[in-house]
Amino acid sequence: MLDKKAIGRASPPTMNEVEKGAIRRFAEAMGDFNPVYYDEEYARASGYPAIVAPPTFPASFHSAADLRELLGVSIKSLLHAEQSFEYERPIFAGDRIYVTTRVTEVGEKTGPSGRMDLAVLEDEGRDEEGNVVFRARRTLVIRAAKDGVA
Repeated sequence: MLDKKAIGRASPPTMNEVEKGAIRRFAEAMGDFNPVYYDEEYARASGYPAIVAPPTFPASFHSAADLRELLGVSIKSLLHAEQSFEYERPIFAGDRIYVTTRVTEVGEKTGPSGRMDLAVLEDEGRDEEGNVVFRARRTLVIRAAKDGVA
């Protein structure tokens, strides 16, 4: 079982530069061809200061979070279960977003294949002025090792 002491552990902020090319590649990979993700003139004519990042773009951000350190488990045992995003404002090309990851919950659940540990992590992205831009919440399932060996 995950240690309840993991709750509250956090990574230091990590800076992520939002680039036009990264936004384009992300949108293409999703199959979303909305011109606000590709065409700067179109984005400006739509009232934005620059190309806009798709809503799930923060999933591509990095933080200094070492999940082995935060949760005390092997990366190989983690499964991504769900993720949600909440925004204070859109993310634009040219933004510099500082992301911090924090463990907010740990628990356990029984499923068809037996007992599973769950961890909820929250990412918070802030701009250079320190304003919150987004919050992301993700649930990870920690698979139990066979024969109780992690």
